Amino acid sequence: MKKLFLTTASVLLTTVMAMGAAFQLNMQGLREMAMGGTGVASSWDASTIYYNPAGLSNLKHIQLYGNLLFAMPSAQYAEVVGSYHATTKNQTFYPVNIYIGGPIRKGSNVAVGLGFYSAFAIDSKWGDQWSGRYIVENEQLRTYFLQPTVSYRFNKAISVGAGFIYAFGTYNMRQAVPVQSYLNNTDGQAEYFARPSGIGFNAGVQIKPWKWLHIGLNYRSQINMKTRGGSLEFSNMPNSIASMFPNAKYTNTLALPATASIGFAIKPTQDLTINFDINFVGWHSIDSARYLYDRNVNGKTELDVPRNYRNRAAFRLGANYKLGGGWALMAGAAIDPSPVQNGYVSPEMPDVDSYELSTGFSYKPIKRITLMAAIQYRTSNKENQYYDFAGFNGKYQTKSIATGIGMSYNF
Repeated sequence: MKKLFLTTASVLLTTVMAMGAAFQLNMQGLREMAMGGTGVASSWDASTIYYNPAGLSNLKHIQLYGNLLFAMPSAQYAEVVGSYHATTKNQTFYPVNIYIGGPIRKGSNVAVGLGFYSAFAIDSKWGDQWSGRYIVENEQLRTYFLQPTVSYRFNKAISVGAGFIYAFGTYNMRQAVPVQSYLNNTDGQAEYFARPSGIGFNAGVQIKPWKWLHIGLNYRSQINMKTRGGSLEFSNMPNSIASMFPNAKYTNTLALPATASIGFAIKPTQDLTINFDINFVGWHSIDSARYLYDRNVNGKTELDVPRNYRNRAAFRLGANYKLGGGWALMAGAAIDPSPVQNGYVSPEMPDVDSYELSTGFSYKPIKRITLMAAIQYRTSNKENQYYDFAGFNGKYQTKSIATGIGMSYNF
């Protein structure tokens, strides 16, 4: 029993907060979301603060931009041998992205802006009756990035930009403990809570060698999200072993990976723009995870969990077509391979190779206002996956639907 608890409890926070592509959001701008997550080479609106800060100085006006999204993820589990299966309960969370920025005055080559956006999130509920409850029952992760940005346009062909990032968020996770209370014959419970934070930067360049071809380069740095004073609390534990599982504080650091992107925007006609982006993600930064407790938890004050993530590249394709009358239609697709190797896939977030399809539209009812809407569907392969650290194996498939509405206003 003691060994089983150590196996499950030692992997909780670090695995969930470092799961890879499946918890990395790609919906920081509605037009870009509708175009498969592309946006490195184009300056559609103030959301370029996220996709490529260099594009901010290519806007003609100071712009206020905001959107609200409705994201509905789900995951399925099935035994490799046997008929048992489980599905997460329906969940909806609401990422918000707000940007303001543009040239400091009309015709200026200097632009400034501020972005507030969601970058990573998890919202899943397996419940307290499924077979993997000793690894995870429920979990929720929210992250928020605040990014002041400056951009400079050297001429009509070249612009650069950079922004400082302050990242913060909350994390909550609950799991069952494989001991039973004598009072109600139910499992013990362990709950983690943290408020991690860290700093980084976002920088890029946009080049327009010809009217029909734009090129973008963007680099978002690694962000070390540090947790100081995180809490671990136990409940419903038998009195005979309660002293072995005291409530504790802990510290740890999660290295959110750096992302280097290259993008191309091709205009075969005046009304059609085709974007192609490649995102190179340095997931190797998550090689292992280390916990430091402020007291003995089941005989240990330090836990080191192997992760062994590998670098991956995502490929994104999108198109924007102007229909006339202020209307435009967008569509896109993406392939997003998982950084988690077989043997390390856990039900906290069963990350496997995934695929995206998306579409949306924009409408300009008056000169200063643009309305936008988008929908994204994401699904994954259904494969046998192994989690050697906890001896928990199975077939996983993840799906999500995200829809959003938004508006931009040019001052």
